[in-house]
Amino acid sequence: MKKSLYNYILGIADNSLILGQRMGELCGHGPSLETDIACTNISLDLFGQVRSYYQYAAKIAGDGRTEDDIAMLRKEREYVNVLLVEQPNTDFAYTMARHFLFDVYHLLFLTELKKSKDMTLAAIATKCIKEVRYHQRFSSDWIRRLGDGTEESQNRMQAAINDLWTYTDELFHQTEADKAMVSEGIGVDVTKLKEAYYEKVNTILEESTLTIPESKYFQKGGKMGIHTEHMGFLLSELQYMQRTYPNMEW
Repeated sequence: MKKSLYNYILGIADNSLILGQRMGELCGHGPSLETDIACTNISLDLFGQVRSYYQYAAKIAGDGRTEDDIAMLRKEREYVNVLLVEQPNTDFAYTMARHFLFDVYHLLFLTELKKSKDMTLAAIATKCIKEVRYHQRFSSDWIRRLGDGTEESQNRMQAAINDLWTYTDELFHQTEADKAMVSEGIGVDVTKLKEAYYEKVNTILEESTLTIPESKYFQKGGKMGIHTEHMGFLLSELQYMQRTYPNMEW
């Protein structure tokens, strides 16, 4: 039970940690000052959320590890985020498409996590959901703006959606920790979110005059610690300060 809960928390938190790192990479590189600041603030929101999760994970572990150790000092195969969130900021369309495809899931997930029998997880979800509701609105607006914009913006957004679509199905795969926590009434049965997820995503894509990808081939592995080639480079930047100057604190 204790080990499963610890692993379950990592499965939630790692998604926000890695996506937060990706969004933080845009600081100073946004297409406009307002958008640049918004992306940086979203990154800060996600890092704030993961602190709550990792603090709880450290308490459960009870072996002297801190939130910093858990967040920054694991090896690549020990991170269990989905592959979607580690995909690079190829261009602004890719950044918003990746964010949007995760945001829709994240909001659905937190809505259910609020009902958890674990009061700490329920409290974290309740605290985070207002931020994530804004994240979804922000990314959805950009999907519409670029999808129903110029020929260039539509082509770029369509290409981004097509390429990232292959990572969406992994959001609904259950790990052993997921199954254990669902049976205890603590975790969210993500398989039950799939229909609502694709209904919401497809509706916004249609509003944006974008074509819904027909591909049935999906990538997976992130939840098991098997990542894309991008993950190692991301971690080298994320972990640099902590490994160069040991025992730093957030």
